[in-house]
Amino acid sequence: MKLADYEPIVGPNIIEELKSLARRLKGKLVRNINSTAVGGGVAEILMRLVPLLNELGLDVRWDVIKGEERFFSITKKFHNMLHGKKVKLLPNEIELFLKNGEDNLKNMDLSGDILFIHDPQPIVLVKKKQFQKKSKWLWRCHIDVTEPNEQIWSFLKTFIEQYDASVFSSPNFAQQLKIRQFLIAPSIDPLSDKNKDLSQNEIADVLNRLKIAADKPIITQVSRFDYLKDPLGVIDVYRLVKKYTDCQLILAGGTATDDPESALVLNKVTEKAQGDPDIHILALPPTSDIEINALQRASTVILQKSVREGFALTVTEALWKAKPVVASAVGGIPLQIKHEFSGLLSRTTEGTAYWVKQLLNSPDYAQNLGRVGKEHVRQNFLLTRHLREYLLLFLALYHHSDIVNI
Repeated sequence: MKLADYEPIVGPNIIEELKSLARRLKGKLVRNINSTAVGGGVAEILMRLVPLLNELGLDVRWDVIKGEERFFSITKKFHNMLHGKKVKLLPNEIELFLKNGEDNLKNMDLSGDILFIHDPQPIVLVKKKQFQKKSKWLWRCHIDVTEPNEQIWSFLKTFIEQYDASVFSSPNFAQQLKIRQFLIAPSIDPLSDKNKDLSQNEIADVLNRLKIAADKPIITQVSRFDYLKDPLGVIDVYRLVKKYTDCQLILAGGTATDDPESALVLNKVTEKAQGDPDIHILALPPTSDIEINALQRASTVILQKSVREGFALTVTEALWKAKPVVASAVGGIPLQIKHEFSGLLSRTTEGTAYWVKQLLNSPDYAQNLGRVGKEHVRQNFLLTRHLREYLLLFLALYHHSDIVNI
């Protein structure tokens, strides 16, 4: 997509502002580094932002660290601990994590004006900073760190505070740090295959291919198969609702190369759903954007029953399609859903089931929630807003402030 393609959605003034900001950064080499090129929200965001930043005149690149399966098992443990899980890092796990960092330091090109490091997996790369006095280093945390496990946060903090600045998705995630903190929410691309408009024929074709009949209301959750997304709890919600309203459930998602735990979760979900023809478990490849789009558009109600959540772009996607959403009041979700205005928030299985029943029985109310939710996304969570804030972030690296809510 080109910037001009977004003008009908956001207006010409937004596009002109992006060009104006970018002129002050023309030619700057910005190197993004994360742990996977496919699967998960971070890869999706970079896939969309990098080409547009290049179109604006920056030199923006995207590299991925290397790691063996054992390394990613350890960083998955990091992820769970950052979400508050009460386990301990073992000395040999720390040693392997640090060794992987050293290996990547030796083999990666870390030249650039701005080094933009995403999440804990590549955090050790900041050791290179001492040899690159003119480079600016950013650490971007896409994870809900409201109440992190103290051991993992203390360990990572020694690296975080070597960066010039940090970036978090929500004010709730801000931490006590010696470096500046920027608050920037993620975004969706309204023109991507996952979010663009689809015809009724295209939607019906996807349902037919996936063997899903549209003969009764559809409740859907789209997410990785991850305990923190609580897919088992989603099945519990569906069964409570099913006692009162005949409906069907879709659990659609996939795996990420840096999440070795997902196959186990998928197996448990499949086992729990056995014997119910109205539960559709769809393990989709990362290229299934049209399928996800169609499933969300075909749904009557969309859930996001996460236990912890960095932001939940699946909520943003559902709202953009004007669907009523019932989601957990965790992480960045309350930034997107204002309860009983742009969606519904819940903290329990029973509460989630209650709201789903309300929506199924009140289609006018459900439609109004969806309409307001879509406008909320248009105003706050589209890619052009994200571009603007990243440009401001890069400019701010050359000026001083403390905590900045861009």
